[in-house]
Amino acid sequence: MRYSAALPQTRLDPALTRLSRSADKGRLWWTIAAGLATRKGPTRRAALRGLVALAGASAAANLVGKPLLPRRRPAAEVVPELRRLHRRPTSSSFPSGHAASAAAFVTAAALESPALGAALAPVGAAVAYSRVHTGVHWPSDIGAGAAIGVLVALATRHWWPLHTDTPAHTAHPADAPALPDGEDLLTVVNPFSGTPPEDPTASIRGLWPRTVIVHPDEGRDLRAQLTDEIRRRPGHVRALAVAGGDGTVAAVASVAAETGLPLALIPSGTLNHFARDVGLRHHTDTDAAVRAGDAVGIDLGEIEIHGDEGTTRRWFVNTASLGGYPEMVRLREKIEERHPKWPSAVIAMVRTLRHARPLRIRLNGEPLLVWMLFVGNGTYAPKGVIPSRRPALDTGLLDVRYLRADRPYSRARFLLAVITNTLGTSHVYTQQDLAAVDVTILDGNRRIATDGEVGPLGWRFRFRSRPSALSVYRPVRTSP
Repeated sequence: MRYSAALPQTRLDPALTRLSRSADKGRLWWTIAAGLATRKGPTRRAALRGLVALAGASAAANLVGKPLLPRRRPAAEVVPELRRLHRRPTSSSFPSGHAASAAAFVTAAALESPALGAALAPVGAAVAYSRVHTGVHWPSDIGAGAAIGVLVALATRHWWPLHTDTPAHTAHPADAPALPDGEDLLTVVNPFSGTPPEDPTASIRGLWPRTVIVHPDEGRDLRAQLTDEIRRRPGHVRALAVAGGDGTVAAVASVAAETGLPLALIPSGTLNHFARDVGLRHHTDTDAAVRAGDAVGIDLGEIEIHGDEGTTRRWFVNTASLGGYPEMVRLREKIEERHPKWPSAVIAMVRTLRHARPLRIRLNGEPLLVWMLFVGNGTYAPKGVIPSRRPALDTGLLDVRYLRADRPYSRARFLLAVITNTLGTSHVYTQQDLAAVDVTILDGNRRIATDGEVGPLGWRFRFRSRPSALSVYRPVRTSP
Protein backbone atom coordinates (compact mmCIF):
# COMPACT_ATOMS: atom_id res chain seq x y z
CA MET A 1 0.00 0.00 0.00
CA ARG A 2 2.83 2.41 0.87
CA TYR A 3 4.61 1.67 -2.40
CA SER A 4 1.42 2.29 -4.42
CA ALA A 5 0.66 5.49 -2.50
CA ALA A 6 4.18 6.81 -3.15
CA LEU A 7 3.83 6.56 -6.94
CA PRO A 8 4.06 10.00 -8.59
CA GLN A 9 0.93 11.66 -9.90
CA THR A 10 0.16 10.83 -13.55
CA ARG A 11 -2.72 11.07 -16.01
CA LEU A 12 -3.62 7.51 -15.09
CA ASP A 13 -4.84 8.55 -11.65
CA PRO A 14 -8.26 9.91 -12.72
CA ALA A 15 -8.58 7.09 -15.29
CA LEU A 16 -8.10 4.42 -12.61
CA THR A 17 -10.56 6.19 -10.35
CA ARG A 18 -13.20 6.23 -13.07
CA LEU A 19 -12.47 2.61 -13.95
CA SER A 20 -12.91 1.57 -10.32
CA ARG A 21 -16.28 3.34 -10.12
CA SER A 22 -17.42 1.87 -13.45
CA ALA A 23 -17.00 -1.64 -12.07
CA ASP A 24 -19.35 -1.00 -9.13
CA LYS A 25 -22.06 -3.69 -9.02
CA GLY A 26 -20.48 -5.28 -12.12
CA ARG A 27 -21.73 -2.53 -14.46
CA LEU A 28 -18.52 -2.54 -16.52
CA TRP A 29 -18.73 -6.29 -17.12
CA TRP A 30 -22.42 -6.21 -17.95
CA THR A 31 -21.70 -3.53 -20.56
CA ILE A 32 -18.85 -5.58 -22.05
CA ALA A 33 -21.05 -8.69 -22.07
CA ALA A 34 -23.81 -6.83 -23.91
CA GLY A 35 -21.34 -5.93 -26.66
CA LEU A 36 -19.92 -9.45 -26.87
CA ALA A 37 -23.38 -11.02 -27.03
CA THR A 38 -24.07 -9.31 -30.36
CA ARG A 39 -21.70 -11.79 -32.04
CA LYS A 40 -22.59 -15.46 -32.33
CA GLY A 41 -20.41 -18.40 -31.48
CA PRO A 42 -17.62 -18.39 -28.86
CA THR A 43 -17.93 -14.65 -28.29
CA ARG A 44 -21.57 -14.88 -27.23
CA ARG A 45 -20.88 -17.97 -25.13
CA ALA A 46 -18.02 -16.12 -23.45
CA ALA A 47 -20.39 -13.31 -22.51
CA LEU A 48 -22.97 -15.68 -21.06
CA ARG A 49 -20.46 -17.78 -19.13
CA GLY A 50 -18.80 -14.59 -17.91
CA LEU A 51 -22.04 -13.26 -16.46
CA VAL A 52 -22.81 -16.57 -14.77
CA ALA A 53 -19.34 -16.63 -13.21
CA LEU A 54 -19.61 -12.97 -12.22
CA ALA A 55 -22.87 -13.60 -10.38
CA GLY A 56 -21.41 -16.58 -8.53
CA ALA A 57 -18.17 -14.82 -7.60
CA SER A 58 -19.98 -11.69 -6.45
CA ALA A 59 -22.25 -13.75 -4.21
CA ALA A 60 -19.32 -15.73 -2.82
CA ALA A 61 -17.28 -12.62 -2.04
CA ASN A 62 -19.99 -10.25 -0.83
CA LEU A 63 -22.55 -12.56 0.77
CA VAL A 64 -20.21 -15.21 2.19
CA GLY A 65 -16.63 -13.94 2.41
CA LYS A 66 -17.19 -10.46 3.80
CA PRO A 67 -19.60 -11.44 6.62
CA LEU A 68 -17.40 -14.38 7.69
CA LEU A 69 -14.06 -12.55 7.49
CA PRO A 70 -14.61 -8.89 8.50
CA ARG A 71 -11.64 -6.60 7.99
CA ARG A 72 -11.14 -2.87 8.31
CA ARG A 73 -10.36 -1.03 5.10
CA PRO A 74 -7.19 1.07 4.70
CA ALA A 75 -7.40 4.57 6.13
CA ALA A 76 -8.31 7.22 3.58
CA GLU A 77 -5.14 9.15 4.41
CA VAL A 78 -2.98 6.31 3.09
CA VAL A 79 -3.31 7.55 -0.53
CA PRO A 80 -3.21 11.07 -1.95
CA GLU A 81 -6.50 12.93 -1.90
CA LEU A 82 -6.63 13.08 -5.71
CA ARG A 83 -7.02 9.29 -5.87
CA ARG A 84 -9.64 8.85 -3.17
CA LEU A 85 -13.16 7.78 -4.05
CA HIS A 86 -15.87 10.28 -3.16
CA ARG A 87 -17.97 7.48 -1.69
CA ARG A 88 -15.81 5.00 0.15
CA PRO A 89 -17.38 1.56 0.67
CA THR A 90 -18.27 0.65 4.26
CA SER A 91 -18.41 -3.14 3.97
CA SER A 92 -15.64 -5.50 4.98
CA SER A 93 -12.40 -5.03 3.09
CA PHE A 94 -11.75 -8.77 2.73
CA PRO A 95 -12.14 -10.13 0.08
CA SER A 96 -12.42 -7.69 -2.82
CA GLY A 97 -15.72 -8.08 -4.66
CA HIS A 98 -14.40 -6.04 -7.60
CA ALA A 99 -11.40 -8.33 -8.00
CA ALA A 100 -13.60 -11.41 -7.68
CA SER A 101 -15.98 -10.18 -10.38
CA ALA A 102 -13.17 -9.15 -12.70
CA ALA A 103 -11.29 -12.43 -12.36
CA ALA A 104 -14.48 -14.44 -12.75
CA PHE A 105 -15.60 -12.71 -15.93
CA VAL A 106 -12.16 -12.73 -17.59
CA THR A 107 -11.46 -16.37 -16.69
CA ALA A 108 -14.89 -17.52 -17.84
CA ALA A 109 -14.49 -15.65 -21.13
CA ALA A 110 -11.06 -17.22 -21.61
CA LEU A 111 -12.56 -20.70 -21.21
CA GLU A 112 -14.73 -20.09 -24.27
CA SER A 113 -12.27 -17.93 -26.22
CA PRO A 114 -8.61 -17.77 -25.13
CA ALA A 115 -7.96 -14.83 -27.46
CA LEU A 116 -10.84 -12.88 -25.96
CA GLY A 117 -9.66 -13.73 -22.46
CA ALA A 118 -6.19 -12.40 -23.28
CA ALA A 119 -7.73 -9.16 -24.56
CA LEU A 120 -9.83 -8.71 -21.42
CA ALA A 121 -7.08 -9.66 -18.96
CA PRO A 122 -5.48 -6.17 -18.84
CA VAL A 123 -8.90 -4.63 -18.12
CA GLY A 124 -9.53 -7.10 -15.33
CA ALA A 125 -6.08 -6.52 -13.86
CA ALA A 126 -6.57 -2.75 -14.02
CA VAL A 127 -9.92 -3.00 -12.23
CA ALA A 128 -8.38 -5.14 -9.50
CA TYR A 129 -5.37 -2.84 -9.02
CA SER A 130 -7.55 0.28 -9.06
CA ARG A 131 -8.97 -0.79 -5.70
CA VAL A 132 -5.50 -0.59 -4.17
CA HIS A 133 -4.64 2.57 -6.09
CA THR A 134 -7.71 4.36 -4.72
CA GLY A 135 -7.00 3.14 -1.20
CA VAL A 136 -10.12 1.05 -0.51
CA HIS A 137 -8.49 -2.43 -0.42
CA TRP A 138 -5.35 -4.10 0.84
CA PRO A 139 -3.37 -6.09 -1.76
CA SER A 140 -4.25 -9.33 0.03
CA ASP A 141 -7.95 -8.46 -0.43
CA ILE A 142 -7.30 -8.33 -4.18
CA GLY A 143 -5.46 -11.65 -4.17
CA ALA A 144 -8.23 -13.41 -2.25
CA GLY A 145 -10.96 -11.91 -4.44
CA ALA A 146 -9.13 -12.89 -7.64
CA ALA A 147 -8.72 -16.44 -6.36
CA ILE A 148 -12.45 -16.66 -5.64
CA GLY A 149 -13.26 -15.37 -9.12
CA VAL A 150 -10.97 -17.85 -10.88
CA LEU A 151 -12.32 -20.79 -8.87
CA VAL A 152 -15.96 -19.86 -9.53
CA ALA A 153 -15.29 -19.45 -13.26
CA LEU A 154 -13.61 -22.85 -13.43
CA ALA A 155 -16.49 -24.36 -11.45
CA THR A 156 -19.00 -23.35 -14.15
CA ARG A 157 -17.67 -26.26 -16.23
CA HIS A 158 -19.21 -28.63 -13.70
CA TRP A 159 -22.74 -27.58 -14.69
CA TRP A 160 -22.01 -26.11 -18.12
CA PRO A 161 -19.42 -28.14 -20.08
CA LEU A 162 -17.32 -26.27 -22.59
CA HIS A 163 -18.64 -26.24 -26.13
CA THR A 164 -16.40 -27.49 -28.88
CA ASP A 165 -16.67 -25.87 -32.29
CA THR A 166 -15.73 -29.06 -34.14
CA PRO A 167 -18.45 -30.32 -36.51
CA ALA A 168 -20.43 -33.37 -35.49
CA HIS A 169 -19.03 -36.65 -36.78
CA THR A 170 -20.74 -38.63 -39.51
CA ALA A 171 -19.38 -41.59 -41.44
CA HIS A 172 -22.19 -41.64 -44.00
CA PRO A 173 -20.97 -40.81 -47.54
CA ALA A 174 -23.28 -38.76 -49.77
CA ASP A 175 -23.36 -37.76 -53.41
CA ALA A 176 -24.29 -34.19 -54.31
CA PRO A 177 -23.89 -32.19 -57.53
CA ALA A 178 -21.42 -29.31 -57.71
CA LEU A 179 -23.42 -26.13 -58.40
CA PRO A 180 -20.89 -23.25 -58.47
CA ASP A 181 -23.29 -20.56 -59.68
CA GLY A 182 -26.48 -21.94 -58.14
CA GLU A 183 -27.95 -23.37 -61.35
CA ASP A 184 -30.70 -25.92 -60.59
CA LEU A 185 -30.56 -24.85 -56.92
CA LEU A 186 -33.89 -23.88 -55.33
CA THR A 187 -33.30 -21.64 -52.30
CA VAL A 188 -35.81 -20.84 -49.56
CA VAL A 189 -35.07 -17.58 -47.75
CA ASN A 190 -36.92 -16.46 -44.62
CA PRO A 191 -36.25 -12.70 -44.48
CA PHE A 192 -37.64 -12.48 -40.93
CA SER A 193 -35.18 -14.89 -39.28
CA GLY A 194 -32.51 -13.72 -36.89
CA THR A 195 -32.46 -11.10 -34.13
CA PRO A 196 -32.74 -8.44 -35.43
CA PRO A 197 -34.23 -9.73 -38.68
CA GLU A 198 -31.79 -9.54 -41.57
CA ASP A 199 -32.81 -10.40 -45.11
CA PRO A 200 -29.95 -12.45 -46.64
CA THR A 201 -31.48 -12.45 -50.14
CA ALA A 202 -28.93 -10.05 -51.63
CA SER A 203 -25.98 -11.97 -50.17
CA ILE A 204 -27.32 -15.26 -51.51
CA ARG A 205 -27.88 -13.74 -54.92
CA GLY A 206 -24.24 -12.68 -54.89
CA LEU A 207 -23.11 -16.21 -54.05
CA TRP A 208 -25.35 -18.03 -56.51
CA PRO A 209 -26.58 -15.69 -59.27
CA ARG A 210 -28.53 -18.44 -61.06
CA THR A 211 -30.41 -19.83 -58.07
CA VAL A 212 -34.19 -19.52 -57.80
CA ILE A 213 -35.13 -17.82 -54.52
CA VAL A 214 -38.44 -18.51 -52.80
CA HIS A 215 -39.83 -16.63 -49.80
CA PRO A 216 -42.36 -18.37 -47.53
CA ASP A 217 -45.96 -17.33 -48.18
CA GLU A 218 -47.67 -16.07 -45.06
CA GLY A 219 -50.43 -18.38 -43.92
CA ARG A 220 -49.35 -21.26 -46.15
CA ASP A 221 -47.59 -24.45 -45.17
CA LEU A 222 -43.97 -24.11 -46.30
CA ARG A 223 -43.65 -27.80 -47.09
CA ALA A 224 -46.59 -27.68 -49.49
CA GLN A 225 -45.33 -24.47 -51.06
CA LEU A 226 -41.86 -25.90 -51.65
CA THR A 227 -43.23 -29.17 -53.02
CA ASP A 228 -45.31 -27.21 -55.55
CA GLU A 229 -42.24 -25.20 -56.59
CA ILE A 230 -40.31 -28.41 -57.27
CA ARG A 231 -43.16 -29.83 -59.34
CA ARG A 232 -43.26 -26.66 -61.43
CA ARG A 233 -39.61 -27.19 -62.42
CA PRO A 234 -39.30 -30.86 -63.41
CA GLY A 235 -35.68 -31.80 -63.98
CA HIS A 236 -34.42 -28.32 -63.02
CA VAL A 237 -34.09 -28.75 -59.24
CA ARG A 238 -31.05 -30.82 -58.27
CA ALA A 239 -30.62 -29.45 -54.76
CA LEU A 240 -32.38 -27.34 -52.14
CA ALA A 241 -30.95 -24.53 -50.03
CA VAL A 242 -32.38 -22.75 -47.00
CA ALA A 243 -31.56 -19.59 -45.05
CA GLY A 244 -33.61 -19.18 -41.90
CA GLY A 245 -34.18 -20.31 -38.36
CA ASP A 246 -34.48 -23.88 -37.16
CA GLY A 247 -38.21 -24.03 -37.94
CA THR A 248 -37.67 -22.99 -41.56
CA VAL A 249 -34.68 -25.32 -41.88
CA ALA A 250 -36.69 -28.26 -40.54
CA ALA A 251 -39.48 -27.69 -43.06
CA VAL A 252 -37.09 -27.54 -46.02
CA ALA A 253 -35.06 -30.49 -44.70
CA SER A 254 -38.19 -32.63 -44.54
CA VAL A 255 -38.92 -31.90 -48.21
CA ALA A 256 -35.29 -32.63 -49.11
CA ALA A 257 -35.46 -35.98 -47.31
CA GLU A 258 -38.72 -36.97 -49.00
CA THR A 259 -37.51 -35.99 -52.48
CA GLY A 260 -33.96 -37.29 -52.10
CA LEU A 261 -32.42 -33.87 -52.85
CA PRO A 262 -29.25 -32.67 -51.09
CA LEU A 263 -29.62 -29.65 -48.80
CA ALA A 264 -27.43 -26.56 -48.51
CA LEU A 265 -27.70 -24.82 -45.10
CA ILE A 266 -27.01 -21.09 -44.88
CA PRO A 267 -26.65 -19.98 -41.22
CA SER A 268 -28.85 -16.91 -40.80
CA GLY A 269 -31.38 -17.60 -38.04
CA THR A 270 -31.36 -16.74 -34.36
CA LEU A 271 -29.85 -19.97 -33.03
CA ASN A 272 -28.85 -22.13 -36.03
CA HIS A 273 -28.57 -25.25 -33.88
CA PHE A 274 -28.68 -27.59 -36.85
CA ALA A 275 -26.17 -25.67 -38.98
CA ARG A 276 -23.84 -25.38 -35.98
CA ASP A 277 -23.89 -29.14 -35.37
CA VAL A 278 -23.33 -29.87 -39.05
CA GLY A 279 -20.27 -27.60 -38.84
CA LEU A 280 -21.43 -24.60 -40.89
CA ARG A 281 -20.51 -21.32 -39.16
CA HIS A 282 -20.72 -18.93 -42.10
CA HIS A 283 -22.26 -18.80 -45.56
CA THR A 284 -18.76 -19.18 -47.02
CA ASP A 285 -18.64 -22.72 -45.59
CA THR A 286 -21.83 -23.59 -47.44
CA ASP A 287 -20.68 -21.92 -50.65
CA ALA A 288 -17.40 -23.85 -50.64
CA ALA A 289 -19.24 -27.16 -50.26
CA VAL A 290 -21.81 -26.37 -52.97
CA ARG A 291 -19.08 -25.36 -55.42
CA ALA A 292 -17.12 -28.56 -54.75
CA GLY A 293 -20.07 -30.92 -54.39
CA ASP A 294 -18.92 -32.01 -50.91
CA ALA A 295 -21.71 -33.57 -48.83
CA VAL A 296 -22.36 -35.98 -45.97
CA GLY A 297 -25.32 -38.09 -44.94
CA ILE A 298 -26.90 -37.43 -41.55
CA ASP A 299 -29.71 -38.98 -39.52
CA LEU A 300 -33.17 -37.47 -39.14
CA GLY A 301 -35.89 -38.03 -36.61
CA GLU A 302 -39.31 -39.15 -37.82
CA ILE A 303 -42.65 -39.05 -35.99
CA GLU A 304 -45.79 -40.93 -36.95
CA ILE A 305 -48.68 -39.01 -35.38
CA HIS A 306 -52.01 -40.78 -34.81
CA GLY A 307 -54.91 -38.42 -34.17
CA ASP A 308 -58.67 -38.21 -34.53
CA GLU A 309 -58.24 -37.01 -38.13
CA GLY A 310 -55.95 -39.85 -39.19
CA THR A 311 -52.22 -40.45 -39.33
CA THR A 312 -49.61 -37.90 -40.36
CA ARG A 313 -45.83 -38.03 -40.56
CA ARG A 314 -43.43 -35.34 -39.48
CA TRP A 315 -39.63 -35.00 -39.61
CA PHE A 316 -37.42 -33.18 -37.13
CA VAL A 317 -33.77 -32.19 -37.39
CA ASN A 318 -33.17 -31.17 -33.77
CA THR A 319 -35.77 -31.98 -31.13
CA ALA A 320 -39.38 -32.96 -30.48
CA SER A 321 -41.23 -32.65 -27.18
CA LEU A 322 -44.51 -33.31 -25.41
CA GLY A 323 -45.84 -31.74 -22.24
CA GLY A 324 -45.37 -28.11 -21.28
CA TYR A 325 -43.13 -27.06 -24.16
CA PRO A 326 -45.76 -26.93 -26.94
CA GLU A 327 -47.98 -24.83 -24.67
CA MET A 328 -45.05 -22.51 -23.99
CA VAL A 329 -44.45 -22.05 -27.73
CA ARG A 330 -48.08 -21.12 -28.37
CA LEU A 331 -48.08 -18.67 -25.44
CA ARG A 332 -44.78 -17.16 -26.59
CA GLU A 333 -46.18 -16.54 -30.08
CA LYS A 334 -49.17 -14.76 -28.55
CA ILE A 335 -47.00 -12.58 -26.31
CA GLU A 336 -44.70 -11.78 -29.24
CA GLU A 337 -47.52 -9.76 -30.77
CA ARG A 338 -46.77 -7.06 -28.17
CA HIS A 339 -43.23 -7.81 -26.92
CA PRO A 340 -39.81 -8.84 -28.33
CA LYS A 341 -39.03 -12.52 -28.84
CA TRP A 342 -36.61 -13.23 -25.98
CA PRO A 343 -38.63 -11.49 -23.20
CA SER A 344 -41.71 -13.22 -24.59
CA ALA A 345 -39.99 -16.60 -24.29
CA VAL A 346 -39.04 -15.94 -20.65
CA ILE A 347 -42.55 -14.79 -19.73
CA ALA A 348 -44.09 -17.80 -21.47
CA MET A 349 -41.74 -20.23 -19.73
CA VAL A 350 -42.52 -18.82 -16.26
CA ARG A 351 -46.26 -18.93 -16.85
CA THR A 352 -46.14 -22.43 -18.29
CA LEU A 353 -44.12 -23.88 -15.42
CA ARG A 354 -46.42 -22.26 -12.88
CA HIS A 355 -49.51 -23.91 -14.37
CA ALA A 356 -47.90 -27.14 -15.63
CA ARG A 357 -49.97 -30.32 -15.41
CA PRO A 358 -48.58 -33.85 -15.39
CA LEU A 359 -48.93 -35.90 -18.56
CA ARG A 360 -50.12 -39.52 -18.33
CA ILE A 361 -48.39 -41.59 -21.02
CA ARG A 362 -47.36 -45.11 -21.91
CA LEU A 363 -43.75 -45.12 -23.11
CA ASN A 364 -42.75 -48.32 -24.89
CA GLY A 365 -45.44 -50.12 -22.91
CA GLU A 366 -44.54 -48.63 -19.51
CA PRO A 367 -47.18 -46.36 -17.89
CA LEU A 368 -45.67 -43.11 -16.64
CA LEU A 369 -46.72 -39.74 -15.24
CA VAL A 370 -44.33 -37.07 -16.53
CA TRP A 371 -43.98 -33.30 -16.53
CA MET A 372 -42.33 -33.27 -19.93
CA LEU A 373 -40.87 -35.56 -22.58
CA PHE A 374 -37.90 -34.61 -24.77
CA VAL A 375 -36.77 -36.53 -27.86
CA GLY A 376 -33.60 -35.44 -29.66
CA ASN A 377 -32.47 -36.40 -33.14
CA GLY A 378 -29.20 -38.10 -32.25
CA THR A 379 -27.45 -38.35 -28.91
CA TYR A 380 -26.96 -34.96 -27.29
CA ALA A 381 -24.30 -33.78 -24.89
CA PRO A 382 -24.18 -33.15 -22.04
CA LYS A 383 -26.50 -35.73 -20.52
CA GLY A 384 -27.75 -33.19 -17.97
CA VAL A 385 -30.76 -30.89 -18.11
CA ILE A 386 -29.63 -28.68 -21.01
CA PRO A 387 -28.66 -30.71 -24.10
CA SER A 388 -26.60 -28.28 -26.17
CA ARG A 389 -24.73 -30.12 -28.93
CA ARG A 390 -24.41 -33.40 -30.83
CA PRO A 391 -20.95 -34.98 -31.11
CA ALA A 392 -22.23 -37.22 -33.93
CA LEU A 393 -25.02 -37.18 -36.49
CA ASP A 394 -24.80 -40.83 -37.53
CA THR A 395 -25.66 -42.74 -34.34
CA GLY A 396 -29.04 -44.09 -35.50
CA LEU A 397 -30.38 -43.25 -32.02
CA LEU A 398 -32.78 -40.84 -30.36
CA ASP A 399 -31.99 -39.00 -27.14
CA VAL A 400 -35.02 -39.57 -24.88
CA ARG A 401 -35.37 -37.62 -21.61
CA TYR A 402 -38.30 -37.16 -19.26
CA LEU A 403 -39.05 -35.72 -15.84
CA ARG A 404 -41.27 -37.99 -13.76
CA ALA A 405 -44.28 -36.57 -11.93
CA ASP A 406 -45.21 -39.73 -10.01
CA ARG A 407 -42.50 -39.32 -7.35
CA PRO A 408 -42.89 -37.13 -4.23
CA TYR A 409 -41.52 -33.59 -4.64
CA SER A 410 -40.28 -34.48 -8.11
CA ARG A 411 -39.78 -30.88 -9.27
CA ALA A 412 -37.93 -29.91 -6.10
CA ARG A 413 -35.74 -33.01 -6.36
CA PHE A 414 -35.12 -32.26 -10.02
CA LEU A 415 -34.02 -28.71 -9.17
CA LEU A 416 -31.69 -30.00 -6.44
CA ALA A 417 -30.16 -32.50 -8.88
CA VAL A 418 -29.60 -29.71 -11.40
CA ILE A 419 -27.87 -27.55 -8.79
CA THR A 420 -25.65 -30.42 -7.60
CA ASN A 421 -25.14 -31.83 -11.13
CA THR A 422 -26.35 -35.27 -10.04
CA LEU A 423 -29.01 -35.84 -12.67
CA GLY A 424 -27.27 -39.06 -13.69
CA THR A 425 -28.30 -40.65 -10.38
CA SER A 426 -31.64 -38.89 -9.98
CA HIS A 427 -34.77 -41.02 -9.51
CA VAL A 428 -37.02 -38.37 -11.09
CA TYR A 429 -35.05 -37.67 -14.29
CA THR A 430 -34.38 -40.32 -16.94
CA GLN A 431 -32.18 -40.22 -20.04
CA GLN A 432 -31.98 -43.04 -22.58
CA ASP A 433 -30.57 -43.50 -26.08
CA LEU A 434 -33.07 -45.49 -28.16
CA ALA A 435 -33.57 -46.27 -31.84
CA ALA A 436 -37.36 -45.94 -31.55
CA VAL A 437 -39.91 -44.71 -29.01
CA ASP A 438 -43.66 -45.39 -28.88
CA VAL A 439 -45.63 -42.89 -26.78
CA THR A 440 -49.37 -43.15 -26.15
CA ILE A 441 -51.24 -40.32 -24.40
CA LEU A 442 -53.62 -41.78 -21.81
CA ASP A 443 -55.68 -38.67 -21.09
CA GLY A 444 -56.78 -37.28 -24.46
CA ASN A 445 -54.96 -35.58 -27.31
CA ARG A 446 -51.87 -33.42 -27.02
CA ARG A 447 -49.87 -31.27 -29.42
CA ILE A 448 -46.29 -32.07 -30.23
CA ALA A 449 -43.58 -29.48 -30.81
CA THR A 450 -40.82 -30.14 -33.33
CA ASP A 451 -37.83 -27.83 -33.78
CA GLY A 452 -39.58 -25.04 -31.91
CA GLU A 453 -42.78 -25.22 -33.96
CA VAL A 454 -46.11 -26.46 -32.61
CA GLY A 455 -47.40 -29.48 -34.51
CA PRO A 456 -50.73 -31.30 -34.81
CA LEU A 457 -52.83 -32.93 -32.11
CA GLY A 458 -52.42 -36.63 -31.53
CA TRP A 459 -52.92 -39.40 -29.01
CA ARG A 460 -50.10 -41.69 -30.17
CA PHE A 461 -46.62 -40.69 -31.31
CA ARG A 462 -44.16 -43.19 -32.77
CA PHE A 463 -40.61 -41.80 -32.95
CA ARG A 464 -37.75 -43.42 -34.81
CA SER A 465 -34.32 -42.53 -36.11
CA ARG A 466 -33.83 -42.59 -39.87
CA PRO A 467 -30.12 -43.17 -40.53
CA SER A 468 -28.59 -41.16 -43.38
CA ALA A 469 -32.02 -39.83 -44.39
CA LEU A 470 -30.68 -36.43 -45.46
CA SER A 471 -27.68 -35.37 -47.54
CA VAL A 472 -26.18 -32.04 -46.46
CA TYR A 473 -23.50 -29.97 -48.16
CA ARG A 474 -20.48 -29.68 -45.89
CA PRO A 475 -16.93 -28.79 -46.91
CA VAL A 476 -14.10 -31.14 -46.11
CA ARG A 477 -12.77 -28.44 -43.79
CA THR A 478 -15.01 -25.86 -42.18
CA SER A 479 -13.96 -22.41 -41.00
CA PRO A 480 -13.49 -21.88 -37.23
